[in-house]
Amino acid sequence: MYRRLIPIFLTILLCVTAADAQDMALSQVLIDGEDWTLIAEGYGFTEGPAADRDGNVFFVDVPASKIYRIDAETKAVTLFAEDTGKASGLEFGADGKLYACQMEAKQVVTYNAEGQATVIAHDIGVNDLVVDREGGVYVTDMGNQQVWYIPPGGEKRKVAEKFMPNGLTLWPDGKTLVVADWQQPHLWTFRIDQGGDLKFGERYYGPVQVPPSEKMPGSDGMTVDDAGRLFVCTHAGLQMFDPIGRPCGAIAKPQRKFLSNVEFGGKEFNTLFVTSSDKVFARKVNTKGTPLMVRVTVK
Repeated sequence: MYRRLIPIFLTILLCVTAADAQDMALSQVLIDGEDWTLIAEGYGFTEGPAADRDGNVFFVDVPASKIYRIDAETKAVTLFAEDTGKASGLEFGADGKLYACQMEAKQVVTYNAEGQATVIAHDIGVNDLVVDREGGVYVTDMGNQQVWYIPPGGEKRKVAEKFMPNGLTLWPDGKTLVVADWQQPHLWTFRIDQGGDLKFGERYYGPVQVPPSEKMPGSDGMTVDDAGRLFVCTHAGLQMFDPIGRPCGAIAKPQRKFLSNVEFGGKEFNTLFVTSSDKVFARKVNTKGTPLMVRVTVK
C-alpha cells in the first residue's frame, strides 16, 4: 500500500510550493463583492465548458446538439457548431483543436476553427474527456464503468474500470489524472505512465460533501488552478480541495438546479465558468487556471 503511494507523494513534494503547502481557505479564492453572473440561458442542458488559448469559453447544449462560444472580452454568445451528435464533454488540445464526446453517435471527434468535425474514435461510450500533453485523450464511460485512452493516431483501449467515472482533469504538470466518482465521496488520482497507461490509482481527494437530501455526491466536471487547487461540481456546490487532497469548502451553486461542469476562462483565466442545467454563469476569482494546452508548445 505504502509503496503504491510513494509516486503520488513525491509528485506532491515537487509540485506544491511552500505557500501551497499552507492551509488554503476558500476565502483566499473568493473576492469580496463578486458573485455569480448570468452569461447565457434558455438551453435544454448545458455542459462541457472548455477554454481556448485566448480565454474564449465553449459549451454545449446537449439535447439540441449544439456547441456555443462565449467571447472572452464581451461575453457575447455565438453558435459554433450544429448537429454534434449530442456532444457533452469538450476540451481543447495543444494542437488548437476542440475535442468533443458525441454521446448519441458514440464517438470522439475534433473540431477545427470552422466547426468541421473529424472522427478520432468510434463505437465508444462517452461522457467527458481531457487531452494530455501528447494529444492523447482520456474519456469517461459511465455506462460501462470504465475509462478509455485514445493515443494520438492509435486505437482506444481501457485503462481503468469498476467505478462510476464522470468528470476528469489533469494536474498542472500534466502527469496525474483526476477522475470523479459519481457515487462515492472521493475523487480518484492516477499517475500517467509512458504510452498513456494509468497506475497507482488511489482515492485521493475527500471526503466530498454529500447534502442530507442526497444519497451520493454527484461529482461531475472539474478543473484545477495554477496553484494546484481542484474545483469539482457536486450536489453540494462547487467544492474546492487543496493540492494534498483536503477539502477547503464549497462555493454555493448559482441556482438550485444541477451543476454539471466548470472551467477557468476569460483573458486572464481568472474567471470560473459553470454550466448549470439551462444556464451558464461566471464568477471572477482571486486565482487563475491556465489551460494545459496553453502550457504546451506544439512542434
